[in-house]
Amino acid sequence: MTDPSPLFDTALVRRRLARARAGGYADFLLARLVEDLDDRLGAVLRDFAAILDLATPTDAAAAALSARYGAGTVLRLAALPEMPAGRVLRAVADPEFLPAAPAGFDLAVSLLALQGVNDLPGALVQLRRALRPDGLFLGCLLGGATLTELRQSFAQAESEVEGGVSPRVAPFAAVREAGALLQRAGFALPVADTETLTVRYADAFALMRDLRAMGLTNALTERRRTPLRRATLLRMAEIYAARFADPDGRLRATFEVLWLSGWAPHASQQTPLKPGSAKARLADALGTIELKPDDRSTR
Repeated sequence: MTDPSPLFDTALVRRRLARARAGGYADFLLARLVEDLDDRLGAVLRDFAAILDLATPTDAAAAALSARYGAGTVLRLAALPEMPAGRVLRAVADPEFLPAAPAGFDLAVSLLALQGVNDLPGALVQLRRALRPDGLFLGCLLGGATLTELRQSFAQAESEVEGGVSPRVAPFAAVREAGALLQRAGFALPVADTETLTVRYADAFALMRDLRAMGLTNALTERRRTPLRRATLLRMAEIYAARFADPDGRLRATFEVLWLSGWAPHASQQTPLKPGSAKARLADALGTIELKPDDRSTR
């Protein structure tokens, strides 16, 4: 039995990111997420000595981590070679094949990278193994509602103009699936939450330019290999403007961000009580009457 084809063309993902960085990376989304990362870490009342930044598209997260934990060591494992800067250690690595010894880090972070891996469960398992007991993983990736307007517009345009639909936008994980993956990877106290960011554009082509400048254009293995037809592209832009414009004429683009956090297991962490071990009744706490399943007297 042959292995299924990978979802993403990893070599193409790297080339697209290299092109984006060479042309001036569009960092508005990543900059917002780095701010959110700093806020989330501000609620964690401890310092971290050994810190990993895994495959964040630029070194913005690593620089923020180095500034927050000045006494700690930050290792950035990037998809592309980078020039040394600041106190951050750097190496090139594939996020699906993490070259880290077990229990080597207190904190692992990854922003806007894991949505492009072929084996997300495997990447999370490797991150958990790379953490010391009671170490924290905190990361974010694009979620299922991302670019819903663009996907719908392209699907309708291709169906009208070419009589079929081809994959153009990668499938993204849902928040419930992400939480389950954290549990499956062995993280304790897993949390997955979502935030929706709306960016507005003058037209659909401005959105596509930003996606190119973030290295987020189509890198699916099963992508269509023939050039996009001009008629399809223009029809897509018409549909986008007709369906997703605000009253001032600007177009909405949705970016759903899934934040994931989990801890490497440790004996000091809170654990749920065993079923039936409660010493107080919920009904007493709520000041109400407990009804048994077969009690129909109040119906």
